[in-house]
Amino acid sequence: MVTLNGPLATHLENEVTTLCHCWRLRRSDGTVMGFTDHDRKLTCDGTVFAPETGLSTTEARRSLGMAADSVDVEGALSAIDIEEADIMAGVYDGATVETLLVNWQDPQQFARLRRAVIGQIARRDGRFVAELESPERALDQTNGRTVRRTCDAELGDGRCRVDLEAGGFKGEGVLEAIAGNSITVNGLASFENGWFGNGIVTWTSGAGIGRRERVSAHRKGADGVVLDLWRDIAAPVAPGDTFTVVAGCDKRFSTCRDKFANSANFRGFPHLPGDDAAYGYVMEGQRFDGGPLVE
Repeated sequence: MVTLNGPLATHLENEVTTLCHCWRLRRSDGTVMGFTDHDRKLTCDGTVFAPETGLSTTEARRSLGMAADSVDVEGALSAIDIEEADIMAGVYDGATVETLLVNWQDPQQFARLRRAVIGQIARRDGRFVAELESPERALDQTNGRTVRRTCDAELGDGRCRVDLEAGGFKGEGVLEAIAGNSITVNGLASFENGWFGNGIVTWTSGAGIGRRERVSAHRKGADGVVLDLWRDIAAPVAPGDTFTVVAGCDKRFSTCRDKFANSANFRGFPHLPGDDAAYGYVMEGQRFDGGPLVE
């Protein structure tokens, strides 16, 4: 429940009001952007709110208890403000949005209505629709570790401890051609098929420098080495751009042991019985000596 007092509360008691909504968006990289449904630029609470996006919002509600509420905001994709390539690259994933109620005649009169996190973003016909999820949405997320057979660490992080700069786990190349979500590259011919499957490509030159893409498959084609990406390339890249790529891990114990020689740091539970363990029965040739199921 938002409690209004002071000059803004007095203004709301008038028969005629001069109110608008402002949205302050703070990305995970620290960038702050301001938007408003007013027709002029406003400066409020240290942020400049621009009207050029034509941002609008759906009906908002606030439920009692711990229910997770959501509201949608819609605006135009603009090279000045929000670019489609940035949305596809995940720049706005997890960004926070504050909604302000502002007296546009006196922007010092304002109230914070809600704080939300950007969830799903849809793009269509030159516009975007972003779902703003209330903080209670975090209660629906899995926190802590999950007991499962596969590893829950990220390759190369502090829990995995694999040194990606050594052991041939990292490659460098040059982009030659793009076909949908597949790229033909030069510089990776010495690596075996599948070595970079589930790995990460990081662009090191060109307009997309610093952007990252997930690799779904790595293969050698008729025209050279091909990397199939998890989705269409979001970064504005072109033939001739350079990149680095790290080896991929499918989170299985056998991969951790054989590919990375890192079984001591495996962060899964490979001995965990499967869902079908209760339905299993003894078969000739099976081993029942009490030893480990995974070696």
